[in-house]
Amino acid sequence: MMNILKLTLHRYSNYFGIINFPGGICTMDKINYADLTWVMISTALVMIMTPMLAFFYGGLVRKKNILSVLMQCMVILCVISLQWILFGYSLAFGPDKGGIIGGLEWIALNGVGLEPHGTYMSTIPHQLFMAFQMMFAVITPALIIGAFAERIKFSGFLLFTILWATLVYDPLAHWVWAKDGWLMALGALDFAGGTVIHINAGISALVFILLLGKRVGHEHRLPHNLPFAVLGAGFLWFGWFGFNAGSAGAASTVAVIAFINTNTAAAAAGLTWLVLDWIFNKVPTMLGVATGLVAGLVAVTPAAGYVTPLSAIVIGAIATLFCFLFVTKIKEKFGYDDALDVFGVHGVGGIIGALATGLFATKTVNAAGNNGLFYGNPELLLVQLLTTVVSIVFSAVMTFVLFRIVDALIGMRVDAKDENIGLDLTQHHETGYTLHE
Repeated sequence: MMNILKLTLHRYSNYFGIINFPGGICTMDKINYADLTWVMISTALVMIMTPMLAFFYGGLVRKKNILSVLMQCMVILCVISLQWILFGYSLAFGPDKGGIIGGLEWIALNGVGLEPHGTYMSTIPHQLFMAFQMMFAVITPALIIGAFAERIKFSGFLLFTILWATLVYDPLAHWVWAKDGWLMALGALDFAGGTVIHINAGISALVFILLLGKRVGHEHRLPHNLPFAVLGAGFLWFGWFGFNAGSAGAASTVAVIAFINTNTAAAAAGLTWLVLDWIFNKVPTMLGVATGLVAGLVAVTPAAGYVTPLSAIVIGAIATLFCFLFVTKIKEKFGYDDALDVFGVHGVGGIIGALATGLFATKTVNAAGNNGLFYGNPELLLVQLLTTVVSIVFSAVMTFVLFRIVDALIGMRVDAKDENIGLDLTQHHETGYTLHE
């Protein structure tokens, strides 16, 4: 009877084109349902981070530009979700082509079914792994929004985002995370995206704003709605549990340690920024705490499933020291207009986190990882350094090229008049705040 049922399901699923399994029909005996549940929850947690990033960024810009930021984040969620399904996932994780890129065998999820893949989170459906990775692909270009906020054409932003996701994010994800990616083969460790996401987005943000130029009157910019920003930061912290602990791919002890490390690093970093604010600016600030905890979350991301909680404290604190320096001193000295400190927090924090993984990683936490310098293996630090340098150079060069192409085709920056009026009205004919009598 069971064989007849399987044959019937197989026949009709193929007829209607609804299910396309590598082995024909999905057998659920390989699936661990505790793992499936945890990764589904984690996928939802990472998804909510993009709308919450919109609140975080939206509260920090001037009120005349809040909707433009919300619009950009929500559109990225729509656009990259489709790009990932159609061809992005295949490029990032599809069958390897020389360690450089995935092939198009999995285009439109062809061959990506409900059976576990074996390599990528082997106890959950392959489509669920795809969906989890989709949310990473969504939030990465969304992070860059904070750098060019308040001065970019929506059309230019949209074209650049699609090209960047395809030609920058997807290849780098393949190098670091795919089965035969060349950096993966060297032994690079990036548990949840310190390199692929944060260094990538942070460096791209820096190159982008150097080409785009400063905002009009950016020197006197103040957050228009700090409670919005704090709400966004709080929910980013919440979503980051899925970001990091979900990357374990299972309801496991590694997920537990990643969960604890995520919270620990954020707490240490938030308090570190508070102290630095108190010392150098004579007053502790809510914006400082929010910025600090995000810096800690960024820094622990590549290390979350490889280090001890004590190491997470050190990583969060040290990363915050460097992020604080770049946000409050270096940016002012060199005069670049990183509107919401994407490079200062994500770029710098990601670099510190990637290198710290090479110092603090230990196989006592995760046997599938490696030992770092402090546990007798200096080679890992060298691999992490190489991976960091490669990511920086690749992101910078590709962002430069793509910016120039899009700028030549349709333009990147709004004119001064539209910028002064605000992007909400000039780009979208809407306002974030309307007073009714």
